[in-house]
Amino acid sequence: MKTDIQIAQEAIMEPITAVAERAGISADDLELYGKYKAKISGDFLEKIKDRPEGKLILVTAINPTPAGEGKTTTSVGLGQAFGKLGKNAIIALREPSLGPCFGVKGGAAGGGYAQVVPMEDLNLHFTGDFHAITSANNLLAALLDNHIQQGNELEIDTRSVVWKRCLDMNDRVLRNIVVGLGNKTDGVVREDHFVITVASEIMAVLCLATDMADLKDRLSRMVVAYNYAGQPVTAGQLKAVGAMAALLKDAIKPNLIQTLENTPALVHGGPFANIAHGCNSVIATKAALRMADYCITEAGFGADLGAEKFFDIKCRMAGLKPDAVVLVATIRALKYNGGVAKADLNTPNLEALRKGIVNLEKHIENVQKYGVPVVVTLNSFVTDSEEEVAFVRAFCEERDCEFALSEVWGKGGEGGIALAEKVLQTLETKESHFKPLYDLDLSIKEKIQTIAKEIYGAGSVNIAPSAAKQIAKLEELGYGKLPICMAKNQYSLSDDPTLLGRPEGFDMNIREVYVSAGAGFVVVLTGAIMTMPGLSKTPAAYGIDVNDDGVITGLF
Repeated sequence: MKTDIQIAQEAIMEPITAVAERAGISADDLELYGKYKAKISGDFLEKIKDRPEGKLILVTAINPTPAGEGKTTTSVGLGQAFGKLGKNAIIALREPSLGPCFGVKGGAAGGGYAQVVPMEDLNLHFTGDFHAITSANNLLAALLDNHIQQGNELEIDTRSVVWKRCLDMNDRVLRNIVVGLGNKTDGVVREDHFVITVASEIMAVLCLATDMADLKDRLSRMVVAYNYAGQPVTAGQLKAVGAMAALLKDAIKPNLIQTLENTPALVHGGPFANIAHGCNSVIATKAALRMADYCITEAGFGADLGAEKFFDIKCRMAGLKPDAVVLVATIRALKYNGGVAKADLNTPNLEALRKGIVNLEKHIENVQKYGVPVVVTLNSFVTDSEEEVAFVRAFCEERDCEFALSEVWGKGGEGGIALAEKVLQTLETKESHFKPLYDLDLSIKEKIQTIAKEIYGAGSVNIAPSAAKQIAKLEELGYGKLPICMAKNQYSLSDDPTLLGRPEGFDMNIREVYVSAGAGFVVVLTGAIMTMPGLSKTPAAYGIDVNDDGVITGLF
């Protein structure tokens, strides 16, 4: 079998103008980035704003494992299958981060014969959105430190600066640093920090904004520090909003590319789901809903992170109503949850499958709590036995879930027709009664407990004394009615990545709580989650190269 990058490089892409024309976008409404990438103009978005919206389909998954699940692959393949069936569908995805591309996870273009292309461009610099976000973030940091240096009119307490610099790379040594060393003119000495760009609040702000006016309003509300009286100091007070918005003026526009089968795909924004809210931009999702009868989007990592935040943050803020959820699993991953070593996953093992399928069971229950119909799909592997597939099918149907096999990795859209037909049947026969999990009027602590107990299965929530003080301060400042963005490891339903399957009754540990006032949510750090990842001993970067003809190898 060819590698993902070989398949992508052999793809016959259509000019993006042709892809756009089929989606109802004229060449005049595109801003071209070469032959195969484009941004959609603000004028076009304004023209379609009053169109009725199509059906919204969310693709999510069980907790990720080293065995692989294939959520983006399924999203892309499902869109291609809709095209095979003659349906008007558009895919709306997140942009990949350079950090995991060169780290362990790899890119985020899908896989096999269900990919978006140009794959190398998407996984590397793409249209420069992440660079713009990084620049805007660090401009604000520079303006903040300059304000302190130039007399500190806002009386910023340098021990209470909360705005962090960012970089779109896994670089552990930048987590905790000291700035301002040297001469008096080099600034005030203080402790500082870096986060990865996808954890920057500006990424979340861009992805939740509805237009430029909303973007600027959100940027102005971002809290950068606290003054000596303990009151928040905002980006608006630092007079940083106009310049940041200028850097983001193109980044706010959705990007249009295509799948291997030339299905239109809007790829825009990319907050991580383990440390941010894990969804592509509201602007791109709403554009797709107005341009097509079906919008297929995804939320990062497992449903405990991505889907929960999609429902409780993105849908709540944007007024979205998901019509169906596709929940992706693999037999290999379920057996891994049942205790099978990675090296033995190709061997049929019904007993391990019985033990590990409880992870899928919990995710089914969680999605059903939101009142949205669920279709479970198994991303098929040749090593799956008929007995194992039959067991999963029966397990799902007993829980009022539709079930379909997905073979999109090896067969592209043709391999997703069974899944597409099952999704269409679900949309026609089952009504969505979507509702968020919790009421915003609950206290911050009550909302944290609701997510931890209802979605994760925790028995209790341990809030560190310092975090409890932070919660009290945020509620005193008027931030208590915001939704919660939980930062948790992606590998387990719990805050301990080693607890696989369906852990129950465990203690959930909360170590830090802070507000992203521009994004409009309260961030809660659990366990040992890091907002600046590090590289592994053997990062993917070791295997990436480019030859004399400019052909990239090793990217996955």
